Amino acid sequence: MHLLYFAWLRAKIGTAEEELALPSQVHDVKSLLDWLKTRGPNYAEALKDLGTVRVAVNQDYVGPEHRVRDGDEIAIFPPVTGG
Repeated sequence: MHLLYFAWLRAKIGTAEEELALPSQVHDVKSLLDWLKTRGPNYAEALKDLGTVRVAVNQDYVGPEHRVRDGDEIAIFPPVTGG
């Protein structure tokens, strides 16, 4: 899977993107975010409040129950506001 991080999430995690194999315990967005939090203190800090995180899979906004698969592009970002 191809992970993309935006805005302050990118700054806290320390990378804009990464390519990872889908872990066997990850089946949906929620389990992906929970797994990412275990990857180190930067991830844990950035993802500690999942209410401030939005996810798009293959460029479509999705909820926590959305299935993820190898080869997906997963974008993780804070809520976007306009003005």
